[in-house]
Amino acid sequence: MRYRKYDGGDPLAPPVDLAEALDAIGEDVMAGYSPERAMREFLRRGGRDQAGLDELARRVAEKRRELLDRHNLDGTLREVRELLDKAVLEERKQLARDAMMDDADRAFREMQLSNLSPNTAAAVSELGSYDWQSREAREAFEQIKDLLGRELLDQRFAGMKQALEGATEEDRAAINEMLSDLNSLLEKRALGEDTPEDFAEFMAKHGDQFPENPQNLDELLDSLAARAAAAQRMLNSMTPEQRAELMELSAQAFGSPALMEQLSRLDANLQQLRPGEDWAGGEEFGGGEGLGLGDGTGVLQDLAELDQLAEQLSQSYGGARMDDLDLDAVSRQLGEEAAVDARTLQEIERALRDSGQLERGSDGDLRLTPKAMRQLGKALLKDVATKLNGRQGARDTRRAGATGDLTGSTRPFEFGDTEPWDLPRTILNAQVRSPRDPGSGPARSGLQLRLEDIEVQETEDRTQAAVALLVDTSFSMAMDGRWVPMKRTALALHTLIRSRFRGDDLQLIAFGRAAQTMEIEELTALDARWDKGTNLHHGLLLANRHFRKHPNAQPVLLIVTDGEPTSHLEANGEVSFAYPPSMRTIALTVNELDSARRIGAQATFFRLGDDAGLARFVDQMARRVDGSVVAPELDDLGAAVVGSYLGRRSGSAYGGDAGFGSMGGWGGRGWWAG
Repeated sequence: MRYRKYDGGDPLAPPVDLAEALDAIGEDVMAGYSPERAMREFLRRGGRDQAGLDELARRVAEKRRELLDRHNLDGTLREVRELLDKAVLEERKQLARDAMMDDADRAFREMQLSNLSPNTAAAVSELGSYDWQSREAREAFEQIKDLLGRELLDQRFAGMKQALEGATEEDRAAINEMLSDLNSLLEKRALGEDTPEDFAEFMAKHGDQFPENPQNLDELLDSLAARAAAAQRMLNSMTPEQRAELMELSAQAFGSPALMEQLSRLDANLQQLRPGEDWAGGEEFGGGEGLGLGDGTGVLQDLAELDQLAEQLSQSYGGARMDDLDLDAVSRQLGEEAAVDARTLQEIERALRDSGQLERGSDGDLRLTPKAMRQLGKALLKDVATKLNGRQGARDTRRAGATGDLTGSTRPFEFGDTEPWDLPRTILNAQVRSPRDPGSGPARSGLQLRLEDIEVQETEDRTQAAVALLVDTSFSMAMDGRWVPMKRTALALHTLIRSRFRGDDLQLIAFGRAAQTMEIEELTALDARWDKGTNLHHGLLLANRHFRKHPNAQPVLLIVTDGEPTSHLEANGEVSFAYPPSMRTIALTVNELDSARRIGAQATFFRLGDDAGLARFVDQMARRVDGSVVAPELDDLGAAVVGSYLGRRSGSAYGGDAGFGSMGGWGGRGWWAG
């Protein structure tokens, strides 16, 4: 049985909160993004207290830059030079102290030391057969051979430099035997002749050299090839002089070229079996901290892992998923806190896909589900209710009708409610609030009711309304930043009617160069339209058709626009556009508005922008049909439309539920006219 570190996060942590993610995704979807792209954008940006992919990618780039700016690759050469200088210095001291030495021999030795090559590798080679007189000098020179052997092994097998410090000849012989057996095993794999028993036999004999404990030859190959490729990239990153010097020194490793021969054989086998590794890359180091061969290889592995993380964090490749992110690598390179952020992003994506918030349509694209649309609508409606309640103490817009059929829902009692009590729920609330103490004896007769225990039954209002919300989808709405507020408004009104006034019938009508009816899902996903034209005439035709389908309902006409009518529908179905607006366009629009008045529609115009021509036109239109004009700020558009709907359906232009009272109720953020 194998065990590994648990990486599943806190098992007692609460489920990830999707509210912020859904709000952000909904906002982007209404701005014209696909749900897939909107989800990616949220994961990229992150939340208020949640680092996103961009922040993690920034840390990856910073860590990579820091490694390159801090280090250089001459650490081993520098250490060899220091040991060589120490050996030469100690030898010269010994020559000077040894009075018994023959003068000619002393002079010859001093000449040898004085004429050493300035090239470190050449100097080491020249002293390979030198008969050292100083014990300290001999030890220092032997350390060079030992260091080179340990560094070369550390390049291929992490940790070997420390493990072989002070190694005996037996230890070195065991390493040579392991390398020979390993190469034989890899060569059998290259020929397709290896068996699981071969690997098991190898691990039984040499397993203590591999603390990562690979379970099969492929795992061992992957680990060795990644390390060897990093070692090759380190060599590629050196200057030609450094590389040549190191190659010359390698022959002195452990005092014999045998180690280098085995390692070269190993590198060739690994390159043949894992050609997909990066064997040709390199980096430019510019720091002052020298790295030995083993440590430098480790840094090159870190750089490769950082590059892989950068690609995973970019999520820019086909089929990218957050599950592709290597959390262990994030933890190693950026720390545990970053790994927690990455895990949370994975959970958010997984929850969005698995919790019914997103679904894949027949075209293969993700889209918001009705459940997600309802949640988004509720959030928008809550925001609208907050704005409404802030004006003259209006009550929550969630209030259902005071008379009519029961909806089956209940809610806490509020001052002024006339709905019937829900007695079972009220008594249950009191019982739950004050349970009997088991040690207090028999229960007292009766219950102590409190105001907060009372719940009332919600009812549908008997008055039905046929509501037509006409929203301008012309070029100027998108150009002037009114596209998303328009969609938010439509979704908030749709949610209110579907959840609280289910007897009302809402028709959403988008009018640009032409008009069309839309479902809320179509409207919220609608891309910005760049066709010129504001065909209010066509929109009113569709609205009046909606009103005529519901002859017993109160017609409510709500028009959101930022421009004068510039197009109309001809009798043959063709669209006619003219700017400035033609008299025919104006006449046909006014005639259709008069038709809405004759049907009994109560009209409210929501004028966006400060265009003087639009203001004059809308004012005249509103006076003609005894309607009203609202000129809200964009942030208040949703509250204005919902408030007007609530007021119109209750029979007053801006009644108590609307929360507007008299003119000027917008506190300076907008104004009323009409």
